[in-house]
Amino acid sequence: TFLNSWLKYVSLGVLVLQTTSLVLTMRYSRTLLGEGPRYLASSAVVSAELLKILTCLLLVFYDHSFSVRALNRVLNEEILNKPMETLKLAIPSGIYTLQNNLLYVALSNLDAATYQVTYQLKILTTALFSVSMLGKRLGLYQWLSLLILMTGIALVQWPTESLGGPYSTPLSAGSQLVGVIAVLIACFSSGFAGVYFEKILKETKQSVWVRNIQLGLFGLVFGLIGVFVYDGERVRESGVFQGYNSLTWTVVALQALGGLVIAAVIKYADNILKGFATSLSIILSTLISYFWLKDFDPTKYTQTHFDK
Repeated sequence: TFLNSWLKYVSLGVLVLQTTSLVLTMRYSRTLLGEGPRYLASSAVVSAELLKILTCLLLVFYDHSFSVRALNRVLNEEILNKPMETLKLAIPSGIYTLQNNLLYVALSNLDAATYQVTYQLKILTTALFSVSMLGKRLGLYQWLSLLILMTGIALVQWPTESLGGPYSTPLSAGSQLVGVIAVLIACFSSGFAGVYFEKILKETKQSVWVRNIQLGLFGLVFGLIGVFVYDGERVRESGVFQGYNSLTWTVVALQALGGLVIAAVIKYADNILKGFATSLSIILSTLISYFWLKDFDPTKYTQTHFDK
């Protein structure tokens, strides 16, 4: 129908904007030198999960004609009365929480363009997990595409000779290595969690929003554990929301929106179109990273093409 077609392209358009905006604002917020302490990445992950749960509750409320009784019934039937079904989501939720924390580490140590391209390794890990866990079969062209992707990622990480030029990046080799390792772990965790979540979604007929509430509840618990294990001392000194500003809240809102947009894309579009949307966001991120943030240092060959 026309409505479904419209929703498909709207959800894909929003995904492009959300992915590009999140990467750039997160990178900017983690490298911006301001007064006072920098905000805690673990705290931002928890805030995003809380915002996602509240938004999903509102969406379920809307789906049931704003009936408090119907909302209460759905939450009882689908979450409280099905503890084993709910517990199944503890695995992807824990992995997603780890992944979200790793993305902050990665963007604190890599420029936005390098991060975006390297993070596309998740397409390969997702494909491998899809073959092993869902029994999907990939054709020759699909495997070839994955091989080209791997080559592209290897070239992005290949050391260049332009480290001492006027366009040199302030990042040290050590911090870049930390960033790359964080992205690689995030890629494998993203691939596994994504396929596991898809498997659960296909096996049951629950609403995507209810599933996101279940994911969010576990994410909130795991996230809070992360806050007190890794940043407990700093929380006691300056509070959970230390260093928060309007930019931090923008990052939190965009991260919360990400989970909802991907759910909408799964519902109204497909993974192929989702891939195109992600690719478009890489181009946008690279251009903005080079021209606006000025934290992307391309090789001389690429530089001449950008300058033309």
